[in-house]
Amino acid sequence: MPPPGVCLNIMEARQKRDGYGSFANPDRLLNQDYQQLEQYCLIRGVRYIDDMFPPDRRTIGEGILKPSDLKRVEWLRPAKIAPYPAFVLDGVSRFDFGQGLVGNCWFLASIGALTFQNDILCKVVPLEQSFDGKYCGMFHFRFWRFGRWVDVVIDDKLPTIDGRLIFVHSKDQNEFWPALLEKAYAKVCGSYTDMNAGTPSEAMMDFTGGVHMSIQLSNLPANLWELMCRAGQTKTLMGCGTAQGKTSANTVLPSGLVQGHAYTVTGVKQVMSRGKLINLVRLWNPWGKGEWNRDWSDRSPLWKTVSYNDREICLSVADDGEFWMSLEDFCEFYTDLDICSVSPDFLDGSSSSHWKSYMNEGRWVAGTTAGGCMNNRDSYWTNPQYRVKIASQDLENNGEKNVLVSLMQKPHKRNRRLVQSIHIGLCVFEYKAQKGKFPASFFSSHKPVAQSKTYMNAREVMEFLVLKPGEYLIVPSTYSANETASFILTIMSKAEAMVYENSGEPPDEPAERSNNKQVENEQEDENKKSFFRQNSDKYEEVDAEQLQSLLNENILKGDLKSGGFSLDACRSMVALMDTSITGKLNGEEIVRLWKKVVMYKDIFFRTDVSRTGTLSLSELRNAFLASDIKVKDDMLSLMALRYGASAGHLTLESFLSLILRFDCMFKIFKQLSGGQTITLQESEWMYISMYT
Repeated sequence: MPPPGVCLNIMEARQKRDGYGSFANPDRLLNQDYQQLEQYCLIRGVRYIDDMFPPDRRTIGEGILKPSDLKRVEWLRPAKIAPYPAFVLDGVSRFDFGQGLVGNCWFLASIGALTFQNDILCKVVPLEQSFDGKYCGMFHFRFWRFGRWVDVVIDDKLPTIDGRLIFVHSKDQNEFWPALLEKAYAKVCGSYTDMNAGTPSEAMMDFTGGVHMSIQLSNLPANLWELMCRAGQTKTLMGCGTAQGKTSANTVLPSGLVQGHAYTVTGVKQVMSRGKLINLVRLWNPWGKGEWNRDWSDRSPLWKTVSYNDREICLSVADDGEFWMSLEDFCEFYTDLDICSVSPDFLDGSSSSHWKSYMNEGRWVAGTTAGGCMNNRDSYWTNPQYRVKIASQDLENNGEKNVLVSLMQKPHKRNRRLVQSIHIGLCVFEYKAQKGKFPASFFSSHKPVAQSKTYMNAREVMEFLVLKPGEYLIVPSTYSANETASFILTIMSKAEAMVYENSGEPPDEPAERSNNKQVENEQEDENKKSFFRQNSDKYEEVDAEQLQSLLNENILKGDLKSGGFSLDACRSMVALMDTSITGKLNGEEIVRLWKKVVMYKDIFFRTDVSRTGTLSLSELRNAFLASDIKVKDDMLSLMALRYGASAGHLTLESFLSLILRFDCMFKIFKQLSGGQTITLQESEWMYISMYT
């Protein structure tokens, strides 16, 4: 059984600090180690079969093939499909392959772009792999997935019907890198079916793990041509798409273009025609055929108006899916352009060393940190907040864009088709001399200096901004409040910046604070002890059952709304307060617990402003503030998930159980760590965790 998710999160955070998940030290998908598996197969002389992505109908998924065809599928290794199988033949090219039965033109368009950038290609596709030497029926590929590089192991059994590949296939039957790469990405997505429909930017980001810029061609930036030229000269991948028709069908239009289809941008070129400079864009259809048939197409008479050299360099009359068109036609017939790059070089043409990248992972949790957009005035401030301090900089052109902010949703579902993107966006505020988490009043009196143009249900939204030196607050949010999801916020700055998550400190306007150091005179303590003695055993101790009776029928009588404390909750409280480890509480311990219960009960009712007898999750935040306890947003979210009811509220019993445990565990850490790092032997860890 795997460890709990909280433990896995801690492990991942530690591993990331140690460089795990970087390209040099990638994570292993489903914990499969390529070297270990290869060694196992070589020693035993067996061909690898991947039991985590088995050669059966589950790996294909439902909906691509008719049931009758699914029964005919046979999984074959390349040696059974072609006479002389090779991983790569004569280098890699966009003309190597054609699309199969999966509607994954978006993925193949991205591979087409990948073939132009050998440095990036070699990171994704280890080219030293072959069917010779150490071949054991196993291959591996690397993808960037939501903040980390992942090594993906597959066997080379491929789905066929009548001995022919049914998904992506090479023009040369002996070349198999495209089919194996597609299978590895299908494993990442969950199945071949899960690759159906998408946008090129998704796969291009997974190939680069770098910078992504999305441009809507209906709202052209003034420098589009310059941006595309710079992108063409640096290590970038470019893809685009046509508008969807009335149906989801890929209808071929009279122009030769396909509706709702992904294409690769494979080049840009400026030519002189009839005394005018013409900006041309070269595109490629991942079907491997089917081309634009108008101005500047393969057989357009306009090619006779350019120089012989330009015609020789550019023109190739063949139905290979690749063609030229003018920039104006490109902007008219395509809806969007995506540019992905390892570095931000293409943004301004300067060296990537000038740019600094800062990545933060966070969560929106319904009721605590999912405040929604600014329309939700009362809850917007509860969203995660990130402070950014931009250092002074010497910009060649004052006012040029110098900060790129990307907000990406991070799914938790194994299968891509089950992921439901929610509408996300971000706002940037400027501030001066503000401490702690920014309260609702700040957002009532301050307008954003920059924000998303619209909230989109996309995998990623990004904004390219001009931010002068100063201090800024970035608030990522969902459009609607109370939507739970994880995200990655990446900030790229030309100047040095300081970026950190902003929670744990109380805002300037906290809820009314209680006096936590309530002083009770000795007589009151003695009264409690006297009452305790009347309800304890002959040794003047109480066990969990007696504590349950004391709390439910005496100390909190009339305050409990949900049937009182369970026996298990009382066992937990005994363990928290039991200094003598007897399984019972003595007079001193019961008085100490009594004081805490009364104090936190008062805070509970004072912060229950809705007068429901329960705390909403936003009221829980105020209860912690009133208790002089500083809690970061991620911890508050965890506690809400652990102790809150399904309706999103906490009863008095749940609140007391929560805050007593928090107080106790905090003190244990302080005592055993000196306030820095805690180190425990296995027996010590089990001793504390299994009793306390």
